[in-house]
Amino acid sequence: MLSEIERQAAAEALMRAEETRQVMPQLTKTWPAITLEDAYDIQRRWAGLKTAKGAKVIGRKIGLTSRAMQMASKMTEPDYGVMFDDATFLDGARIPAGRFLKPRLETELAFVMGEDLKGAGCQMHDVLRATEYVTPALEIIDYRTEVPRLIADTIADNAAFGAIVLGGRILRPFDLDLRWIPATLSKNGVIEESGVSAAIMGHPAAGVAWLVNKLAAQGDGLKKGDIVLGGSFTRPVDVGSGDVIFADYGALGAIGVSFA
Repeated sequence: MLSEIERQAAAEALMRAEETRQVMPQLTKTWPAITLEDAYDIQRRWAGLKTAKGAKVIGRKIGLTSRAMQMASKMTEPDYGVMFDDATFLDGARIPAGRFLKPRLETELAFVMGEDLKGAGCQMHDVLRATEYVTPALEIIDYRTEVPRLIADTIADNAAFGAIVLGGRILRPFDLDLRWIPATLSKNGVIEESGVSAAIMGHPAAGVAWLVNKLAAQGDGLKKGDIVLGGSFTRPVDVGSGDVIFADYGALGAIGVSFA
């Protein structure tokens, strides 16, 4: 367990790493005693530093929703982070690759909340009832620390959140079986990854329900208007300057972006 001073120092170091685009050593090497509780508190402190500088929280992201990624991270459950308005892009955007350290892309579904949702015991039907609409999204994941990383490094580093890209069709949650949303992810005209949304814990709403229950333990929850990235159903694809990305979600449309 870390002290208050160490947690604050870690949050400030992550903030500097993001601002200077300089990778920092893993927190687990600098502070070997770090726990998951420490890591989430560091994440909260870092989010506080960002909002103090004008960033606005727009929602949450969920990571490690697939069994394969959990095993690779030696974790038995997902993790989560915070998303900000200054890291939001729309379909067709030309995204500056230089704002990231080592960006990678994942295909996801974004849930936009139509009402507040909080409290222990949340189930998938509660999520669907509280969701105003679902839409395709890409997550740009990025690391501020060196690799290899332990799970505490990833959590403290805001669950590797870099940015979110929104696009495609808007879908009401009961209008289609959300388990069977397909996606292909192409880079420079070559399909690099493909998957189906059932890979997210059997149903993408399951991850959101998990998140609500985890936040309940802290007296927190989701708010009306929050965007929640439900987790990736493809493996991450490396991107860089000059790359053109096209993600096809079948009946839900597509997202296309390029990196400057």
